[in-house]
Amino acid sequence: MRETERQGPRGARGARTPRRAGQPPAPGRARRALTARATRSTRTTGRPGAALAAALALAVLPLAGCGSGPDGGGGGERRSPVATPTSSPARPPEGGPGSLAALGDSMSRGFDACRLLADCVRASWATGTDPEVNSLATRLLADPRADSVNLARTGAAMADLPGQAERAVRHRPELVTVLMGANDACRSGVASMTPVESFRADFREALRTLREGLPETEVFVASVPDLYRLWEQGRGSDQAKQVWALGICPSMLAEPDAVGPAAVERRQAVRDRVVAYNRVLEEECGRDRRCRYDGGAVFRFRFTGAQLSPWDWFHPSREGQRRLAELAYRVIAGERPAG
Repeated sequence: MRETERQGPRGARGARTPRRAGQPPAPGRARRALTARATRSTRTTGRPGAALAAALALAVLPLAGCGSGPDGGGGGERRSPVATPTSSPARPPEGGPGSLAALGDSMSRGFDACRLLADCVRASWATGTDPEVNSLATRLLADPRADSVNLARTGAAMADLPGQAERAVRHRPELVTVLMGANDACRSGVASMTPVESFRADFREALRTLREGLPETEVFVASVPDLYRLWEQGRGSDQAKQVWALGICPSMLAEPDAVGPAAVERRQAVRDRVVAYNRVLEEECGRDRRCRYDGGAVFRFRFTGAQLSPWDWFHPSREGQRRLAELAYRVIAGERPAG
């Protein structure tokens, strides 16, 4: 089994419709220029400057919550070179899984954790090889590179999970991780969010596919993060608001300074929908004796600025990815999840 850095489609799918032509992120020379400017700005301030934030926002305008970029690697499931860890990982626990497949969206692809508008699978909480992240695969597997595969796709929503599950079956992993659902809530508005029953039907189908094809495989399901918390964390940053205003999770993050009744009601509706999604994950996972839900650990986790990407103030940074790996490991190893 190989870790992959497969590129997702260019531009996250905020709704279940194909991406329109002419909406890819800034490619080639433009991307390199943005990255160079970002590097200079970040060295000085620790985060991209305001001008870059606006340019970045234009590049990710199609995004509803998550995006993709060139570091995802080529198409298919080819292995891409990854940095060799500089320290030896801890010895995997006795009786743990021998292989792992990660399913989900950009959070499992390490999007924007390493560079501008790019997947960074080496920093993934699930399958990464970056020693700073200490991923779940590093903690559990004897050879995380050879024995893990990342089938998550930047921009994916719950409707994509059954297809990812079908691919996972072909790899025969002993553990499957699932972190999915943010893109179902991150839509153009409240009315466009995935209905709870559709979310349930797709998740149920994915679990059924895994169980029929992999009857002995363990499944770990992470809760959907609290998007309201991300709004709370970034609303005080002018740079964050420049990015959000041009396309990042508008159902929650549009008009971040608005505190009138309509804005409060909108944000609460999104948060309520995420709570409902997590209830579905818990209920459906609870019907499968080999499925373990995180008990709401990811939802309760209070991401700080250091744990969010300096590019978009939305996706986890390397430190955020490390904390996701830690939360997952505690559940899988039988420890009580931390809030």
